[in-house]
Amino acid sequence: MAISRACPICGASSDNAKVFQQEDIDQSRMSGFSYASRKEPEYMCHKMVRCPVCDLVYVSTPPAQDELAQAYHVADYDSSDEAADAARAYIKAMKPILDQMQRRERVLEIGSGTGVLLDLLQDHGFSDLVGVEPSSAAINAAPAHRRDWLREGIFREEDYEPGSFDLICCFMTMEHVQDPMATARSAAKLLRPGGTFVTVTHDYRSFVNRAMGKRSPIIDIEHMQLFSQASIRQLMERCGLADISVRPFVNRYALSYWIRLAPLPLKLKRGLQQGTQAIGLGNMKIGLNVGNTIAAGFRPLD
Repeated sequence: MAISRACPICGASSDNAKVFQQEDIDQSRMSGFSYASRKEPEYMCHKMVRCPVCDLVYVSTPPAQDELAQAYHVADYDSSDEAADAARAYIKAMKPILDQMQRRERVLEIGSGTGVLLDLLQDHGFSDLVGVEPSSAAINAAPAHRRDWLREGIFREEDYEPGSFDLICCFMTMEHVQDPMATARSAAKLLRPGGTFVTVTHDYRSFVNRAMGKRSPIIDIEHMQLFSQASIRQLMERCGLADISVRPFVNRYALSYWIRLAPLPLKLKRGLQQGTQAIGLGNMKIGLNVGNTIAAGFRPLD
């Protein structure tokens, strides 16, 4: 049975929160891709409210943790091309953060998918690579050389030694966890002094997401919360991180993928996808600022 919760960042009661989206779930439309990454938007969601204190949008009565874990465990996976494009955009956006790091040795990625980002981080000097991923399909889709890096399951702080990582990444995953503050605090504890916690999240206050409203891909049954730049900064501050940076960045995907995300009638969308492929433009990479934010905070030196 779902239990009402307070704001998962600041603890303010949901009694004073304003409704952001009403529940809209059609069980007949649920599929193996409903909890898959980079799927075609379904525009289904749990009831979401906006906290007047920290600006977080969150599901006030989320599914149980075990229910969420099972949904991700059995989810399908078919986004390897988009995952590689996303990882390249993340690395580019992370460069100023990586340049500030004094040590690049051990990295943990929470929600690692097939481990493509870990591959790129290895190219940037990291030698001890660890990823945790709840989807067995994503891990099975990983190439053989990444398999030893990946652990199947939900991230748990107790599975790792405190103060043992130089970098912890959590990209497009903080929206999905039931307790984002607990995840952030655990990450802070697992960092070495001077280590860095980096997130990528949707910004529901960005122009593109406000313009699309209910037809934005961020309105999704998977999302237990949605961040603004203000609320992700508060999360970083509240878990004791310092030198915090929060900024938007550009994603680069194939034109066919941007069309898949567009809030268009399905028949028109399919026609555009077929047409762009027929004239050789479907795989053309296009960079857009679609309202995603990269945020980083450093564990203070002892």
